[in-house]
Amino acid sequence: MGFLSLHTNTFKNGIHPPENKDDTKGLPIRQFPFATELIIPMTQHIGAPAEITVREGQEVSRGQVIAKAAGYVSVPIHSPISGIVEKIGLVPTISGSKAQGVTIKAFPSSGQEVAEGYCVDYKTASADEILHAIQDAGIVGLGGAAFPTHVKLKVPEGKVCDVLIINGIECEPYLTTDHRVMLEQGEDIYMGIRYLMKVTGAKEVIIGIEGNKQDAADLLNKIKPTDIPVSVKVVPVKYPQGSEKMLITAVLGKEVPSGGLPIDVNIVTVNIATTAEIGRLLPHGRGIQERVITITGPAVKKKGNYLIPIGTPLRFVLDHVGIVDDDIAEIYMGGPMMGPAVADLDISITKGTSGILVFGSKDVVHTDKIYPCIKCGACVDACPISLNPSKLGILAKFESYDLMVSDFNLMDCFECGSCSYVCPSHIPLVQYFRLSKSRYKRKQSLNQH
Repeated sequence: MGFLSLHTNTFKNGIHPPENKDDTKGLPIRQFPFATELIIPMTQHIGAPAEITVREGQEVSRGQVIAKAAGYVSVPIHSPISGIVEKIGLVPTISGSKAQGVTIKAFPSSGQEVAEGYCVDYKTASADEILHAIQDAGIVGLGGAAFPTHVKLKVPEGKVCDVLIINGIECEPYLTTDHRVMLEQGEDIYMGIRYLMKVTGAKEVIIGIEGNKQDAADLLNKIKPTDIPVSVKVVPVKYPQGSEKMLITAVLGKEVPSGGLPIDVNIVTVNIATTAEIGRLLPHGRGIQERVITITGPAVKKKGNYLIPIGTPLRFVLDHVGIVDDDIAEIYMGGPMMGPAVADLDISITKGTSGILVFGSKDVVHTDKIYPCIKCGACVDACPISLNPSKLGILAKFESYDLMVSDFNLMDCFECGSCSYVCPSHIPLVQYFRLSKSRYKRKQSLNQH
């Protein structure tokens, strides 16, 4: 970087919530036991739900496809366990609604081996063949968004990917999933990068890591292959740097335009755990049956980073790790900033579950009263994309959704929660914006029919 450059290796604004990563960042990934019964919803990704291809009473093997992709923006689902399809019907999900799902009863004496599939070699396969293989493996963004990865990787006609950024930021407090993946699955990450370079055509790869994971950066630098143009860049710790637009600004000093995508500035970003899964699965022609999850929080007895089969019921997970004094006040799936609160213990682990946080009653301080906005500007100073959350909050109260979108760029908000975190009046701004976007989209949909 030249001495006249204004690039400061970070983005504007943002916040610094307490990290709380010390309890699990030093704990190696451990295999979680298989539950006797797994519940697998078909809505584990953004896009069309997968279509069930098995019937009740059918025997299935671990790794077998039990639901096929229902279109381009969809992926198949593989059985996480060998057993018998016990039931097909509606199952609870994290959203609070029910979705079609498959319940599989495990064979008690099964070793749960996974058969080898059709290997896709990055050296000989075409970009389209690799994209199909990524879709066939059921791979979605494992950072929490669960967007089908093959769709994200498809570079549109007329666009070029110059740089591939691998997102190892993991800025959410408490979570150490990606940290452990970087420390323990480095070879898989670099294998995944080889596939991703072939698909995107990128000539340069940068692995972005926050400064609180220097050990992971050191290791990835140490084992870095010499035949691919990859570098590791450590950036200052700040939330929400894991957002791809913030990451791009931090790493390269570029800004993605309002309403645009990373490819509009010739960049593709991929989560580091997703990259490791591509490198782990494609050489063996397998699909996702499990993922790494951080289980932590003051109410958890056996905190850790676990490799957990998809479909494992949350109740089984909590029983295994143990809860202090059996006292549960709040549970979050994912990090505390963007992860949704759990309202039903009968939901199960999905591909998008990066963490489980459990708080007891003595750990939670509820602020029941919401005070009027005092126009202090703290939310404006915190917003990483320079929106005006204060003004948007006032408009939300008056249900002025069209104005929020047209004049105040509501749809650029990616719901990081920084505004709510700093608001001294305890106004739940991000919840207002989430609801406003939902109602605006519904109104637009009705207008089109």
